[in-house]
Amino acid sequence: MTEKPTPVILTELTGDGVMLLTLNRPERHNAWTLEMELLYNELFDRAEKDPAVRAVVLTGAGRSFCPGMDMSVLDGASSGARPWPTDQLPPRTRPMTFPKPVVAAVNGACAGIGFNQAVMCDVRFAVPGAKFAAAFSARGLVAEDGVSWILPRLVGYGNAGDLLLSSRRISGTEALAMGLVNRLCEPDELLPAALAYATELARSASPYAMSLIKRQLADDQTRTFVESRDAAARLLATAKRAPDYREGVRSFIERRQPEFAALEELAELGEPAVLGEESS
Repeated sequence: MTEKPTPVILTELTGDGVMLLTLNRPERHNAWTLEMELLYNELFDRAEKDPAVRAVVLTGAGRSFCPGMDMSVLDGASSGARPWPTDQLPPRTRPMTFPKPVVAAVNGACAGIGFNQAVMCDVRFAVPGAKFAAAFSARGLVAEDGVSWILPRLVGYGNAGDLLLSSRRISGTEALAMGLVNRLCEPDELLPAALAYATELARSASPYAMSLIKRQLADDQTRTFVESRDAAARLLATAKRAPDYREGVRSFIERRQPEFAALEELAELGEPAVLGEESS
C-alpha cells in the first residue's frame, strides 16, 4: 500500500474549539509553496464554516515559522519558467477576512509571505529569538499583499519604512518593543501560551461580538472618530439582537462561564462583514 504523503499543513481541533494550523515543511523551514497556499486557503474556508471552530492558532513545525517563498519556487517565478498563478488565486489575506480570531505563534524565522501572514493575524506571540524580516526589497519586490497598509498601523510609519525599505531582520525582542508582537514566550512555552490565549477567547468571548469587533478594527482605519462612533452605534444595535448579549449579561450576574452560540448559528442576523465592507 502506498503511504500517503504528510500534509504540508497539519490541523488539530482542541476540545475547546481552537483549530491549530501548523505549517509543516520543517525540512525546508516551512518555506511557502503553491501546494501550501492552496491548502492554507482551503483550511481557513473550512474553519470559517465549521461551528466547532471558534479560534485559530497558526504556527510552524520545527525551528521556523515561515521564511517566505521556497527558493526553488521563487527562482522559477523570477525566471518565468514557472510563473506564480496570481490571477487564479484569492488574495493572500485570509486571516484578516476570517471572522474568528487568529493568533500567530512565531517560533523562528518569519519573512516574506510568512511575515505577511503573521502580521495579518489578530494577535502575535513570539519567542525572543524569532527573526522577522519583510525581505521584499532584498528580492527586488514591493511590499506585497497590503502589508504596507497594515504595518504602519502596528509599528508606526517610521518603523514600517525601516523594515520595508531595508529588509533587515529583527529579533522577537525588538519586535515586541516595536509593537509588532504582543507577547514574548520562551520556546517551550510559546505554543501552550498561544493556545491558552485562544482557548480563553473561545470559552469566554462571544463569537458574534468578536466578528463584529474584527470588522470595526478594519473599517475604522479609514474613518474619522465621529464616523467610527456612529458606525459603532449601528453595530451595537445589531449585537443587541443576538442572544449573546443576554447570555453575556446573565452569565456575569450568575457568576458562571457564558454559553455563547457558534457564529454560524447566528446567520439570520446577517453575515459579519469582512475587511473593507461598510457597516449597515
